[in-house]
Amino acid sequence: MEKLLKELQYAQLERQTRRHFLQSCGFGLGALGLGSLLTSCGTSDAVTGRAGESLSARIPHFAPKAKRVIYIHMAGAPSQLELFDYKPELLKYHGKDCPAEFLEGKKFAFIQGVPKMLGPQSKFAQYGQSGAWMSDYVPYLQTVADEITFMKAMHTDQFNHAPAQLLMHTGSARLGRPSLGAWATYGLGSENQNLPGFIVLASGGQPDAGKSVYGSGFLPSVYQGVQCRTGGDPVLYVSDPHGMNRDMRKQTIEAINEINKQTYEDVQDPEILTRISQYEMAFRMQMSVPEVMDVSKEPQYILDMYGVKPGDGTFAMNCLLARKLVENDVRFVQLFDWGWDGHGTSKDHNVEGGLRQKCRESDQPVAALLQDLKMRGLLEETLVIWGAEFGRTPMQENRNGLVMPFMGRDHHLDAFTMWMAGGGVKKGFSHGETDELGYYGTKDRVHVHDLQATILHLMGFDHEKFTYPFQGRNFRLTDTEGKVVKQVIA
Repeated sequence: MEKLLKELQYAQLERQTRRHFLQSCGFGLGALGLGSLLTSCGTSDAVTGRAGESLSARIPHFAPKAKRVIYIHMAGAPSQLELFDYKPELLKYHGKDCPAEFLEGKKFAFIQGVPKMLGPQSKFAQYGQSGAWMSDYVPYLQTVADEITFMKAMHTDQFNHAPAQLLMHTGSARLGRPSLGAWATYGLGSENQNLPGFIVLASGGQPDAGKSVYGSGFLPSVYQGVQCRTGGDPVLYVSDPHGMNRDMRKQTIEAINEINKQTYEDVQDPEILTRISQYEMAFRMQMSVPEVMDVSKEPQYILDMYGVKPGDGTFAMNCLLARKLVENDVRFVQLFDWGWDGHGTSKDHNVEGGLRQKCRESDQPVAALLQDLKMRGLLEETLVIWGAEFGRTPMQENRNGLVMPFMGRDHHLDAFTMWMAGGGVKKGFSHGETDELGYYGTKDRVHVHDLQATILHLMGFDHEKFTYPFQGRNFRLTDTEGKVVKQVIA
């Protein structure tokens, strides 16, 4: 009993220590920030803290080159050997047995035995003043070659889709880490208090790793990506229910938040503060999101440039919406387009007709996005990233010793291509090289963590100092690795 009384006395005294006093003050100061946010809905005297603070714009470590990001992820991983990494020597090896050094000690998702080499299925030429090698699969992107920096010796640690996507977007192949967009929003906040700081648009299906690739992990959930739809309500339940007008909705939110405030005062759970903030954001989004997502007022030449029709819900539509979102100061826009797997198992999943068809659907709108951003003076401060979770092998895929019915390539982690444009990167530049068959990076290799460090640097953050305390240590996006690829920065 005496021991228990001492523990109670210690706990009471602990509340008065400097650390706990400042911590309590933090919640009180946070309330001031949320107070103005809640006033827009008529709510006042809110209690808030770090997890429930408004997404007001914040100052990074140093002046950023990129104020906004559009990240285009082609889920499934298109073949770099048919798009950007020109390997004429590989054509000479077409149909020959794969060299033993490519197989010894290596693990593949599906390849077994000794596969045949597979030459490029597209035609390459050089484009722009930079002389960038690009294939006939991407004729529209050829016209903006001088805006792009290619990274041709990317490599990763994972050769299966879900863990590789997690590593690319969260810095870890395991679940539970915050995504790049969540980190960016946590660090920079938002310049538009009527829209989420991090918005996700998906086409063709969801990424293999699910919503974790745009989740907030251990960061407050206010920083997670909000997925918008291109058909119906942009966000589920954003419209008022039948028979409820906006005033009634306002009163309902005020009542709910009053209960949430009382609950927070009782249990001091910071996620309750996030809930309050999100209810208020949802109320404001009822007016702002439908307007931003409406493309009916776009000039016809813009619709034609992207190749979209209002309400078609395609990847092209998502590219146009991405421009509209960054134009309205959304900090981070993530586009996922599913269906880029190319094993050769069917006419839709191969490096011939399947990949060519996916490029027909995406090439024009991606090029239009770069042109549109540049035309509006947004490209210089908007970083556009294009890529996937890994690359494709120079060998034709086989399974159980049998060649696939169509021309296909297996997953490859040792060499693939990504590119960036705008937002402080060089124009018309190619970084990194692979060997003559496109199997290994031989010069200026870039790991996934290096890419993440570079993106954060362009946004004004030192990736080694940009951390969040969780479970007794400071975590960062790049974990314990990563270096800024200074060669690609303008």
